[in-house]
Amino acid sequence: MSTASATDPAGEAVGAGMATGERELADPEVILSARHLTKHFGGQRSLFRREPVVRAVDDVSLDIRRGETFAIVGESGCGKSTLARLLLRLIEPDSGSVIFDGRDVTAARPEALRQMRRDMQIVFQDPFSSLNPRMSVGQLVAEPIITHGLATGAGVAREVGRMLALVGLLPEHADRYPHEFSGGQRQRIGIARALASRPKLVLGDEPVSALDVSIRAQIINLLEDLKAELGLTMLLVSHDLGVVRHTADRVAVMYLGEIVEMADVERLFERPAHPYTRALMEAIPAQDPAGRRDTALLEGDPPSPSAPPSGCRFHTRCPHAIALCRTTAPPLAAIGPGHVVACHRASEFPARDVLAIVPGSEARQRRIALFAAASNEASRRQPE
Repeated sequence: MSTASATDPAGEAVGAGMATGERELADPEVILSARHLTKHFGGQRSLFRREPVVRAVDDVSLDIRRGETFAIVGESGCGKSTLARLLLRLIEPDSGSVIFDGRDVTAARPEALRQMRRDMQIVFQDPFSSLNPRMSVGQLVAEPIITHGLATGAGVAREVGRMLALVGLLPEHADRYPHEFSGGQRQRIGIARALASRPKLVLGDEPVSALDVSIRAQIINLLEDLKAELGLTMLLVSHDLGVVRHTADRVAVMYLGEIVEMADVERLFERPAHPYTRALMEAIPAQDPAGRRDTALLEGDPPSPSAPPSGCRFHTRCPHAIALCRTTAPPLAAIGPGHVVACHRASEFPARDVLAIVPGSEARQRRIALFAAASNEASRRQPE
């Protein structure tokens, strides 16, 4: 099992061991640090059997620097949303630690954790289900202000109006209810609510995936403007690589509960080193059809997280897998400044072009041959 650890600008792996309790981070530029986070679901024993253990997050370590936008990407079910919730302790980890601004989130008692909540907020994926339909917009935005004692009396209403204006809504919207707004407006309300406590870190869990394409750019640009205006640090969870490239400073790629690659956004998009990252990049639609290339096709679906493959977890779908990949899990190793990857063959890949693909399985070759034969037969039968 590999540990996904972030790197410093020189490409050196960040140390993993830290004592518990109130302490300062090794790097003052790091606002949030996770070490060996693990979360498994299931495993309960019933009368006749034991439920399978789902390895949602497995031994993940990373650092997030102050003022940056750090993105976590991957297919659905790879564990990125679970990891994000672990970082905020919205769910309890099985093991590992999270240090936020010098304070141990995982060891904090309820009152201390409530105080930390002021500095760590989240914007959820579904703007409708994340807002209480029985509360007005004013009440929703005022709740964190009152909870953390940021204003009292008439000052609460003024602060609510300021938050609504900050996200492009009108003061009179405070008297309305969530169902009276469009999806984009509801997401603006969720953002206003998250910012009401004046946080240092905002987590966006697929904040635009539930919105129409025409609205996504507005919300993304709004988050970027607010980050610059308020000096926020942002953690973005997304499967939309276009959004990630536009907004992120650094990116971590997850597969089956593990981080397989991490780098600055420009380097990752220009020189992806892991075959899975390369496949994700190749899946981005080309704006110019003439610029399309042969893609690194992935066979089959991701394995079940309750029964991950031995060795490298990606080897069952990787077109470049060798015998070593099937038996030995690759460590996360530095291959350049701020760039780490967990792949035995990363050093063999060209900088830009995808490595020649190993022929697929015999079953796939038979399907292709049958399709080609059927196409040829249909062509011969067409009248001249």
